[in-house]
Amino acid sequence: MRFEEEVRRRRTFAIISHPDAGKTTLTEKLLLYSGAIHLAGSVKAKRESRRTISDWMKIEQERGISVTSSVLRFEHGGSTLNLVDTPGHADFSEDTYRTLAAVDSAVMLMDHAKGVEPRTRKLFEVCRLRKLPVITFMNKLDRHGLHPLELVDQVSETLDLEVAPLNWPLGMGGDFRGVVDLRTREVIVYPGKGGGMRTTSHRLNWKEAESLVGSRIYKHVAEELELLEHAGHAYRHERFLSGDVSPLFWGSAMNDFGVEELLDYISCHAARPAPRETEDGERIAPEDERFTGFVFKIQANMNPRHRDGIAFMRVVSGKFERGMDAVIGRSGETLRLAKPHTFLGDERSLVDEAWPGDIVGLYNTGKLRVGDTLSTDGPIHFAGIPRFAPEHFGQLRLEDPLKRKALDAGLEQLSQEGVIQLFFTPGQGRQNPYLGAVGLLQFEVLKERLRSEYKLSVEFVKARFTRARWIGGTPQARDWLGSTRGYILVEDRHGHPVVLTDSDWNLSYALENAPGLELYEVEPL
Repeated sequence: MRFEEEVRRRRTFAIISHPDAGKTTLTEKLLLYSGAIHLAGSVKAKRESRRTISDWMKIEQERGISVTSSVLRFEHGGSTLNLVDTPGHADFSEDTYRTLAAVDSAVMLMDHAKGVEPRTRKLFEVCRLRKLPVITFMNKLDRHGLHPLELVDQVSETLDLEVAPLNWPLGMGGDFRGVVDLRTREVIVYPGKGGGMRTTSHRLNWKEAESLVGSRIYKHVAEELELLEHAGHAYRHERFLSGDVSPLFWGSAMNDFGVEELLDYISCHAARPAPRETEDGERIAPEDERFTGFVFKIQANMNPRHRDGIAFMRVVSGKFERGMDAVIGRSGETLRLAKPHTFLGDERSLVDEAWPGDIVGLYNTGKLRVGDTLSTDGPIHFAGIPRFAPEHFGQLRLEDPLKRKALDAGLEQLSQEGVIQLFFTPGQGRQNPYLGAVGLLQFEVLKERLRSEYKLSVEFVKARFTRARWIGGTPQARDWLGSTRGYILVEDRHGHPVVLTDSDWNLSYALENAPGLELYEVEPL
């Protein structure tokens, strides 16, 4: 009975958004209103002010951006919530895609002055491909923005997604006073400007709202509510779980409006742990007695003093216990899962047991990779943890050549994490590799982390390549690439052959002329 109860209590979700929609602020406020922290930070606060929990890296605190996924585990309303906070910048989309493979639902955060932005649209499509239920939170109502009804239509038409508002804004900008609960017609009023401290809302009946906001706004909102009643935006929970409808909330995370209502909904109604399919087509349910899990992220140097690596594992089925043995599906090697941790940002706690839906950090000595499956029932392989081909390339020039060994160690650790990809020239060892990244900002982060975590000063030199593809097919195809001008053959850090070139035309030409050539945009397992 305890096993079933623990599974029912789990809610594992991510927040997706366009940069600057307020994702880090919302994350902090969810932690605040759950009681996990007692003072919320601001990612753009002054140097002497409080730092955020989710943006724990120095570079994140200094620049006001999220560049890595952080794992936050906390309790609320009788549920255990696992929030995987994703990078906000588009250059780190690969990290976000992997994260969405590890959650059961997502909160889609939007700035109501901007509506559906390109990054939001792209991330939503990933959620749709993974059939993730999506909750929408329209943020920054304390500022003037688009008309609420216009926003509902925009989300519905742009994303081809039915939207069901569960509350409705009472004013906006300086006139924003709260939201109307559409199920009860009560008005939830917030004091606002909590200053990092939790504030308490109170409820009024609908008729009392007129004295609060004035006749003009009251009549305007009443007309909107009447239109909503006739528009057919009814919420049905089973359609939310199937991904066909998104419940919509309004608020201002900065001023604490609507955060508590969103948190209550997540803890009660967000999707529970779901089955996961193996590459052989087997669906492994959370209730399956055998333990299974998969690694969706590697994080280096969470404790820089110990140069440790942490593999973040999503528990899929069975009960995880500290010290248990599990088989790595890729290699067939048995690994003792010692020193498991749960996290709140960079703060860690040793964990003795975990359940389906939980995220566990495993101490990694280099045996685990992103996408690895762990099981107590022999090797299995879960599908869907990609490593994408990079689009930007270069090499590093070390200021102090005597620190080459430290640079090699740093690049190895950070490539395990996924900050960059390494490509080595066959026959020349592991020194001076080509670096590949999906986005240019990854190289800036790499330089900063080498400086702050490894005390290394480097200069990045851009390479002429713009395309990388993993090579498959016949030996003759690889020989053709190696003997033809315009192609450079390298190997990734796992020894897989890769071709680098500078145009799509070159790739098409190779496929037409190299006998038996196969090229892949995703790294093979």
